[in-house]
Formats: sequence, structure tokens, C-alpha cells
Amino acid sequence: MKITRTDQQRFQDEVVLKYTDVIGEKLGGKVLSFSDEFFAKAENLLKPTAPVRDATRFVHTGAWYDGWETRRHNQEESDWVVIKMGVSSAQLIGAEVDTAFFNGNHAPFITVEAAVCTDENIDSAKWDLIIDKQECGPSQKHFFVRDEITETAYTHVRLKQYPDGGIARFRLYGKVVPIRPSDINTIIDLANVNNGGVVQAFSDQHFGSADNLLLPGRGHDMSDGWETKRSRSKGHIDWAVIALGDKTNIDHIVVDTAHFRGNFPQFIRIEGTYHEGETTPPLDEGWKIVVPQSKTGSDHEHSYEVQDKKTVFTHVKLVIIPDGGVKRVKVFGCVAQ
Repeated sequence: MKITRTDQQRFQDEVVLKYTDVIGEKLGGKVLSFSDEFFAKAENLLKPTAPVRDATRFVHTGAWYDGWETRRHNQEESDWVVIKMGVSSAQLIGAEVDTAFFNGNHAPFITVEAAVCTDENIDSAKWDLIIDKQECGPSQKHFFVRDEITETAYTHVRLKQYPDGGIARFRLYGKVVPIRPSDINTIIDLANVNNGGVVQAFSDQHFGSADNLLLPGRGHDMSDGWETKRSRSKGHIDWAVIALGDKTNIDHIVVDTAHFRGNFPQFIRIEGTYHEGETTPPLDEGWKIVVPQSKTGSDHEHSYEVQDKKTVFTHVKLVIIPDGGVKRVKVFGCVAQ
């Protein structure tokens, strides 16, 4: 195993746009246990929002921090936190460790381990080293990438910091390994992140991240949808390219504008293509209209029947006209045989 430290742009291009943050709070990841959280709660590690700082705010234990912070003078080798993934299991490729605002009290070193277990037998789990011991600096993002994805699909993760200190956010990326229905004719949402869907490219995500489109459920407000900036040019469109979890015969597509009431797109269009490999398909060729341009409305699930149910697709492109916000896109179909 070789670990490479990389910069944010390369990590975005090579990891974020190809894989899924499998421990994030918005996907259902949760902290199960920890060695200590005296100064700040471990659950903060999984928040989808960027960390913030209020230097004037103090609580009973001291200065308030938006992250996980443990006591000083740890007598053990490390502090640790165990996290259950928000997906059934995943093969792992890389991690982001952010020590934002922890300066003088940051974690000097970290490791990442993973195991295959249930919540009940976690005490006897066998932990594999995913990211070996890496140095961290104060108040900055650190990006670590393995030279190859793990062969094992894991269910639980353990982040260690040596010997103690603070970490603001922790992201762990991998390839979701979904549980497929035994009946091959079962119609499922193959854009859903739990079924392996990944947003590979987008035109803009000024107000809301495009990967929110693939989350389960309808969310709680506009913050967990995809929203682009207002366009000022005639003929403008925004778009997001989604790699489906498998080769798919599409039955119908749902575009949900939940919570978008004055900023939903005026129209949508959905295109599909077949593209082998893990790269993003060319944006300007090989796409077929799956759902023609259709009017949308506010705060509503719009369902579109697909006429051609025999063509096999690997990717869809959601086009919104001219801009706005969409909560979810669901691509229902069967895994193609």
C-alpha cells in the first residue's frame, strides 16, 4: 500500500468526482463510539457543512470548536472514533482530513482503519490499515489517496489521532458495493448513491452540491439539494452528469423539486448514453434524449415515463433550463442483462 498526499484540485478530479463519501452524515453515516470527546463532539466530523469558528464563544469545557476535540495529555497511544458507513459497504480509495481552526491543538498524526462487521460484534472486529500514519498540520485540509482501491468492501471505519487533539471534518471516499435484489427484473433507482450512482460532472453548484441529487429521501430543506447560480445570458443551461450504479434499462425518471419554491428550473431535459469505463463520457456527443424538454413546478415530484425501455444506458445527464434548484433525480429501471 502506497499513500500519496495530493492537492485539493487533483483530489476533486480524481476522487470526489469518481467516488462517494461513504461516511457522511447526509448519507446516514454515524459515530458509534469514541475514546474521548471532552472539548468537542466526534459527530461533528461527519457534518456536510464547512467548519466555522466563533472566537468569542466559550462553553463549560472551554473554547467552542466545530469539530472533534479530545483532552490533553492522552496516556494512550491515540484517541479514536468508530464510524458506521451510510452505505451497505464500500471499497476505499482516499480520505480528506480537515483541521480547520485547530491551531496549536490539532491532531499531529492520523491513521484510518476499516473493518467488516456488524454493530453488535464491533468489539471483536479485525481492523485493516487503509491510510497509514500521516502527519497533519494546523488549520488546513489534508488529502490522502491510496495507490489502488481496496479489494475488500468494508462496513465500519476507525479514525485515530496521535496522541490527541482536534480534527474538524473527516471524509472517506470509496466505491459503493450495493446489495442487489435477487429478482433481476426488479425496478430500482440506479441513480441512488446506495445503489452505486455517482455525479461525475456538473456545470455549477454555487448554492448546493450536485451529489445531493442522489441521496435517499426528500431531504429537509433547500440546503440538501443541487442549486446553481442565477444565469444572466440568453440560452443558458445547467447540467449534471450521473454515472448509474449499473448498466440500466430505464423505466421512468423522477425529478423532485422539493423545497425549491421560487427557484426551481423552468424546464428540464434528460439525456442518456452508454459509456464503458470509469471516465466521464464526452459531454457533446453520443447522448440520446430520454425525457424531452418538460415544464417543472415548485416543491413537487415530477415523474416521466421513458418510452424506450430497451436501450441500455450507463449515464444520464440532467439538464435544467435555464438554472435553479433540484432536490433529487431518481432513475428507475432494471439492471441490464
